[in-house]
Amino acid sequence: MRTFDFTPLYRSTVGFDRLFDMLDSSIRPDWPPYDIEKVGEDEYRISMAVAGFSEEEIELTQEGNTLLVSGAKRQAEGNKQEYLHRGIANRSFKQTFSLADHVRVAGASLENGLLAISLVREVPEQLKPRRIAIGTGSGTVATDDQKQIAETPKLAA
Repeated sequence: MRTFDFTPLYRSTVGFDRLFDMLDSSIRPDWPPYDIEKVGEDEYRISMAVAGFSEEEIELTQEGNTLLVSGAKRQAEGNKQEYLHRGIANRSFKQTFSLADHVRVAGASLENGLLAISLVREVPEQLKPRRIAIGTGSGTVATDDQKQIAETPKLAA
């Protein structure tokens, strides 16, 4: 995996610190392994291999545009086991995902050691592009005289 040194860019730019922080934090740990899928036009799924963790040991938190997935294995008191080889990782983890604007977590499920997180992009109606009809006809702009005539009350005949 490549790493880049952004130090020279820090010295010659102003106001891009958030961008560089995002680039620096994009280096992710390898545990637990995960996939990010595009399921539909505005639907995504994050699949994480969390074998050995139960639903109570995994926590999902969305705060703004950040999704935090954390897991902490609970150790049973008095259960001191002696291992000759320990190859199954039961360590705690924290994974942070940066979400685009208007993306929210729709749901999550844990089945056969695979955590599936469903994400949906829901753009509010006022931010969606809309087509504006162009009207035709005479007198699209009213003059001051026309406005004054229109505002005077009409007398009954």
